[in-house]
Amino acid sequence: MIWLVIYLIMNIMGLIIMGIDKKRAIKQQYRIRERTLWLVALFGGAVGTTIGMKLFHHKTRHLSFKIGFPLLAILDLILMMFFV
Repeated sequence: MIWLVIYLIMNIMGLIIMGIDKKRAIKQQYRIRERTLWLVALFGGAVGTTIGMKLFHHKTRHLSFKIGFPLLAILDLILMMFFV
């Protein structure tokens, strides 16, 4: 049960930071580091960051994000099914 809660929190966090970073990019403000985006994705937020990438049309030109986030999302979903 705790894994599910952590998983949900990380994915909500991933979605939110993608939205925040997109907003900052539009306003040409200080941005969230790409390393931070990757860390959130790696620690269980890949589904949220992938949804955020698609929803906000953010980081879609970067091949590493375009391929990496969806692959991590698939891996996250597989691992979550295994643990639940």
